[in-house]
Amino acid sequence: MRATDDMTPSPNGDNSAKPIRIAIADDHPIFRDGLKQLLSLEADFQVVAELGHGDEVLPAVEAQKPDILLLDLRMPGTHGLTILQKLQLAGNGVTRVIVLTATEDKSELVQAMKLGTCGIVLKQSSTDLLFKSIRKVHAGEIWLDSDTTAAVMQHFATGSDDNGQTPGTHNGRPRERSPLSQREREIVGLVAQGFKNKEMAEKMFISEQTVKNHLHNIFDKLGVSDRLELALYAIHKKLHLQ
Repeated sequence: MRATDDMTPSPNGDNSAKPIRIAIADDHPIFRDGLKQLLSLEADFQVVAELGHGDEVLPAVEAQKPDILLLDLRMPGTHGLTILQKLQLAGNGVTRVIVLTATEDKSELVQAMKLGTCGIVLKQSSTDLLFKSIRKVHAGEIWLDSDTTAAVMQHFATGSDDNGQTPGTHNGRPRERSPLSQREREIVGLVAQGFKNKEMAEKMFISEQTVKNHLHNIFDKLGVSDRLELALYAIHKKLHLQ
């Protein structure tokens, strides 16, 4: 593990804005060092720890309390999913995790989302996309790479937890911030599976305008602004998907 407290000066010399403190956990030194150099070029980023072994991650998060942890799921030692589980159990309210991975295992990514991951970015994504994801997640949003969004949502819509419960339920009851009607829950599930308004209308034997009206009410109840945000909200908040 390497920790650093230095802050890269901004190009204009203004360091008044508090930087986003980032920890990098990846077992490939060349990738890790290159990523640190790229992040250090951004005035609002500060790399505070570099970790090459899974066993180093939890102690570093506890000591450094980074805003963002860029986590490779597959490292020597403690597996990334175990790290996420322990962070969730510890109730860490400071560090938000972005899984930075090359894995094609969608079930693993789904599990990562269920364990509180706030973002998933594939390693083959552009640097700009990674930077955007860090800023969005730090601002409290959820980020899924466009290449994995549909697959992850499909798994959540049709899969079940290890204990046999349907995702989005706790002791058989849906977890919602505001109560949704049965029809609204059906629409949320169809949105998460990628259905368009016209397709939902045909499937549910209602008009397309009625679907739009339901979506408007759902957006208002859940505090989301569009279909993608609704789908990501459904994943992150574990709404019952039908």
